[in-house]
Amino acid sequence: MSKTYVICGCKSWNKSVFDEIISKFDGEWIYFGSKEELTNENLDKINPDRIFFLHWSWIVPDEILSKYECINFHMTDVPYGRGGSPLQNLIVRGHKETKLSALKMTSELDAGPVYLKEQMPLDGTAQEILERSSQLAGKMIEKINSDNPEPKEQDGEPTIFERRKPDQSEIPDGLSIEELYDYIRMLDGEGYPPAFVKKRGFRYEYTSAMLYDGHLEARVRIIPE
Repeated sequence: MSKTYVICGCKSWNKSVFDEIISKFDGEWIYFGSKEELTNENLDKINPDRIFFLHWSWIVPDEILSKYECINFHMTDVPYGRGGSPLQNLIVRGHKETKLSALKMTSELDAGPVYLKEQMPLDGTAQEILERSSQLAGKMIEKINSDNPEPKEQDGEPTIFERRKPDQSEIPDGLSIEELYDYIRMLDGEGYPPAFVKKRGFRYEYTSAMLYDGHLEARVRIIPE
């Protein structure tokens, strides 16, 4: 009997990975792109074998977590880096690579047992990293469904990341040229407030950073304050 799976994703690149890769895997695949779709009523009609969350901005109710096998993908080598804004928190701490962790979702954020982890580089813009993460998650989904690994409890002392606020996109003083490059690129993605400075009544927002020959080039958008 064919199995049924639900993919939840709230970003445009999640849907692209679903259409181009995941939907072609064995089984029946259904995509939810909004919080309003993820209801007990809709899930009861589908009765999915698993629900995978690629990128989801909302808390999943405990009644869904307890009834269905829910799996999310977190961009850190848990228990290091549980919590919000993992991409930015990793880069601002100087990490050049990370692991994408497939977790069984529980009521405690990013604390569930781990199905598997895969190495992932952190080069490029935030947008490029997020798209890379979704593509890797697609491969991990296929592996989870084929191998059915037993999730293992996380081991070690947790390190918790705090979700970044929009005002933290303001570029701090004292950065090196490499740190400035990282600061701009880590915020250069769909839905993120870009790196900025305020000066003489204007707000300067920076994207499309390139670093070479000891100098930095970037695109700037200037907005009157």
